Amino acid sequence: MAAQEPSRGQLNGTTGEHPPVPVPASGSALDPVLEGAGGFRHGAAVFGSDAELVDVALSYLEEGLRTGDLTVLSCTQETEELLRRELGAGARGLESDPGLIPQDTRPPDVFTHLRQYAHRATQGGTSRLRVLAEVPAARDPLQVREVIRVEAAVNSVMADLPVTNLCVYDSRRLSPDLVASARDTHPVLATGATWAANEAYSDPASYIRALPSPRPSEESLAPIVVVDDAPSLPDLRHRLIGALPALVRDEVQLEDLRLGISEVAANAFRHGKRPVSGRLWSVGREVICTITDSGTTFDNPLAGFIPAHGFDLGRGGMGLWLARKLFDHVDLFPGPTGFTVRLSTTLR
Repeated sequence: MAAQEPSRGQLNGTTGEHPPVPVPASGSALDPVLEGAGGFRHGAAVFGSDAELVDVALSYLEEGLRTGDLTVLSCTQETEELLRRELGAGARGLESDPGLIPQDTRPPDVFTHLRQYAHRATQGGTSRLRVLAEVPAARDPLQVREVIRVEAAVNSVMADLPVTNLCVYDSRRLSPDLVASARDTHPVLATGATWAANEAYSDPASYIRALPSPRPSEESLAPIVVVDDAPSLPDLRHRLIGALPALVRDEVQLEDLRLGISEVAANAFRHGKRPVSGRLWSVGREVICTITDSGTTFDNPLAGFIPAHGFDLGRGGMGLWLARKLFDHVDLFPGPTGFTVRLSTTLR
């Protein structure tokens, strides 16, 4: 998979670099931050009370509604009711869509929804989309990491969008690790109506690459399918996918997992280096599949959040993107002896 994969820029439709945020380091009011902003602007605010949330959210939302931005809430019902109540009659212009946060929506679909809203904003006569996104609560280490990865990746894979996104972190509900990650994944921090450049912000690819990757306990057990040096792509697919019907009761999910494994297996043979191997585990409600090729040159932790060649799907490059859409978690492990993709999901 590694040897012939496209470059980071090809994979993400961008150069992988985040444009500089035009805000002075000492802090400024919201208007100067947005003035002349063309691409994606990503801010974070941590709050520990309803009053602190209102303090940071109202000026942001009111500014968007006043200037004609397409302004969208993606948050819990409780938070939405609070903010609409505080805005009063002005809240009539707000839209709401919980699909803009990685809770019940997988990362590629979050990014697709953002693109669709941004297109609406520009086609509808406004210049920008403005989102207030409440970071979802997560306790499972894998899901916490998934949320953190989305917050980091969006800076690169959505860099071209005319979007301002303020992510609000409720320290009363979120894990300490998730709250702490806000400083690493947002180029701008907000306090009340004041936004300031964040010197602690980390390069998305480097940050995601360095994240700890907890391995599910199932991988310490003997796999139910073992394939070493698969003779062909059809053989690898047949042996891995053939075990799924006995494990997966939901027919829709069964087809999803078949497709996801097939796409990653195809990538290993088309872009990687033989030998290619595969493993499949199932314990309780978890299914895990790993596919490893012997290539050693591919290392792009942002791969698969959007299609490899952009959204012209006729050009292909959808393997990892489809896998991220179909599995709960997709992890990429480049190493000195090969490249492994790990797919894991909870069965319905």
